[in-house]
Amino acid sequence: MPAQTSRRPSPDPVWFDCEFPRLPDDREFDQILPKPLREFSAFHWTTVEVCRHAAAWLVTGPGTRVLDVGCGPGKFCAIGAFTTAGHFTGVEQRKNLCRSARDMLDHYCIPRVRILHANVMELSFSGYDAFYLFNPFEENLSPELRIDDEVPVEIELYGSYIDYVRRQLSQVPMGTRVVTFWGSCHEVPPCYDCEETAFDGKLRLWVKRRELSADQSSFAAALMEDSAYFSIV
Repeated sequence: MPAQTSRRPSPDPVWFDCEFPRLPDDREFDQILPKPLREFSAFHWTTVEVCRHAAAWLVTGPGTRVLDVGCGPGKFCAIGAFTTAGHFTGVEQRKNLCRSARDMLDHYCIPRVRILHANVMELSFSGYDAFYLFNPFEENLSPELRIDDEVPVEIELYGSYIDYVRRQLSQVPMGTRVVTFWGSCHEVPPCYDCEETAFDGKLRLWVKRRELSADQSSFAAALMEDSAYFSIV
């Protein structure tokens, strides 16, 4: 694992084409959300500081297309669009979270963000340049993290989602960037190298550096890389 980086993005927002008067802190952002969603902030929504840092790693130039897998109420996409010149897409399978995200984006006129109500397995990654993954499938392994009953949560789905994301990430161009926060990082195939870390190693920047065979992109390959998985399930 690379040494933790000490570099931090600039604290000042660089794009002023939205109606956030300034970059909100986490408490202020929570007040934007419907009350039932605020209780999940500590476990499911990325902090503003981590959002800003991750977006700075992913957006390498104006117009970089970033996909947030499992975007929840759109916090990462909103902060990313406010602090960089990137275009952000969030995919979320819970309809109520999509509605909250769109309401927040409309209320503050935040540009360069769209929210898709879909399952990630319905989406091709070929239309994006960079990817953000905040442990999006963990609730299939940990029932206590379940948000609601709107979508099925099963151990078998964890493997299906990981397989799909690994295959998609193995097919994107060389140099593609992925940022993960927490989790086992099973979603990232071995054609990526971890090149920077932050926040005590929980935030990781991965860059695709090589091609790999189809079998290396499978979930079975992920388990071979990390036998600790068996102690989870």
